[in-house]
Amino acid sequence: MPSRGRRPTPTKTPTPTAAVLTAHGQAVRAAIHTVARTIPRGRVATYGQLAELAGFPGGARVAGAAMKTSTPADRLPWHRVVGKRGGLGVIAIHDPIGAAVQRGLLEDEGVAVDDRGTIALARFGWLPTGSGRAPRARRRAT
Repeated sequence: MPSRGRRPTPTKTPTPTAAVLTAHGQAVRAAIHTVARTIPRGRVATYGQLAELAGFPGGARVAGAAMKTSTPADRLPWHRVVGKRGGLGVIAIHDPIGAAVQRGLLEDEGVAVDDRGTIALARFGWLPTGSGRAPRARRRAT
């Protein structure tokens, strides 16, 4: 007859934070955060641009993960990093409250965000001067 004891509690995978990242992961995160801190007020950068400038071309998701694991103590201008859709920047937060906070912070800095949460990158996108590393345009497969 099977016992009716307690079921074992499944173990949870820890949330990736600086404490559980490998040395390489911490270096990547630090490089992404360093670039993010240089985005000026009133400008936005895309996750892909952030990754490329940090030395990880094609690493938009890596940049997103690095930004997601930031803490308030990191003091990052997280609201200045947006997704990219065509020539538009897109508020990438799927949480309506977080998206509203991001929109408010950007608008306070003079960045126009339309009703769909998009931003004209041609007008508000950031291109660092003197970096010697402008983001490369990706070729689309035909």
